[in-house]
Amino acid sequence: MRPRVTPIPPRLEIRNLIRSYDGRAVVRDVSLQVMAGQVTCLLGPSGCGKSTTLRMIAGVDMQDSGEIYVNGKLICDTVFRVPPERRSIGLMFQDFALFPHMNVAQNVEFGLNSQKSGGRDEKRARVEELLERVGMSRFIEAFPHQLSGGEQQRVALARALAPRPKIMLMDEPFSGLDNRLRDEIRDQTLAVLKEEDAAVLLVTHEPDEAMRMADEIALMRDGKIVQQGAPYNIYNAPKDIKSMSFFSDINKIEGVVHGALSVDTPFGQFLAPGVPDGGMVYIAIRPQHIKIDFDRDGHGPEPTPSDGVAARGVVIRARFMGSESLVEFRMDHDGSVIKATVPNVFLPKEGKALWLTIRRDRCFVFPKMPEDP
Repeated sequence: MRPRVTPIPPRLEIRNLIRSYDGRAVVRDVSLQVMAGQVTCLLGPSGCGKSTTLRMIAGVDMQDSGEIYVNGKLICDTVFRVPPERRSIGLMFQDFALFPHMNVAQNVEFGLNSQKSGGRDEKRARVEELLERVGMSRFIEAFPHQLSGGEQQRVALARALAPRPKIMLMDEPFSGLDNRLRDEIRDQTLAVLKEEDAAVLLVTHEPDEAMRMADEIALMRDGKIVQQGAPYNIYNAPKDIKSMSFFSDINKIEGVVHGALSVDTPFGQFLAPGVPDGGMVYIAIRPQHIKIDFDRDGHGPEPTPSDGVAARGVVIRARFMGSESLVEFRMDHDGSVIKATVPNVFLPKEGKALWLTIRRDRCFVFPKMPEDP
């Protein structure tokens, strides 16, 4: 007989966390798992419950119900609670919170002072190792006020990693950095975290940051996780129109289902399975999936199975955006505005008539819900 393999438990697991303030539910039945070496992003707009979830995991806030596990062992429910300092959880926040009266080495060593084992030489070796890995060795004697924002962030990372936490919680840690520096620091931080094999839970409201860093994204809205999966899947298979629009600009074409579960539009007919006759739907497509063609004496390109029927619009604005151009059209059929991006310098003049087609394989059909705009 083959030996029975015991599955490895998640490094971090939360089950059915609920938290309310003054009778208002802020976190509603949130569950997720993070494995060792995995980066999971809690992504969502401000006020959706991301940071509250992080505080409960860290132990600085207490859930109303639900359970938190580390390596398969319960660390907190509504009765039993491991103190924050004994959870082996590292914390990084937008405010780096370095001690101004301590130099870089002392700030990093502070993260080791709570450890019972390890002498001074061992701690110093750990400090030097981490500062080398984050590229801050030459600043070892410097004080925080002598460092740039990016340098302070590197020191904060080294301090959080010093005691070798099993889990790293990060709450908008890069939002105070300028865009160019942010990408560099994010990539470096991610590399160091992967080397440490920590389970990372990162809170952000920026989709680009989540896509760049995460192995898995948990999209939150109104206190709930509404969709969870790999970045590719979240982006290319959105659950609803709000999820789709959170990641990028979208064009919305409204339609009504009429028999045979289909919707007639100026761009051709679309199937709307599961939507009853007379139901309203949105056909959503991102600007980069709009195709542009020239007017041919009042006619556009012939219909195709992949692109459907062409509809005519008039240019109202065209802007060069660097790697692409953004062109906005006023559509002839209903006066709506459709945006298209093209990956080259294409800047048609205002008032020029052009024909648009939309890639059928990149369109999404969503039922229009009462709360939708």
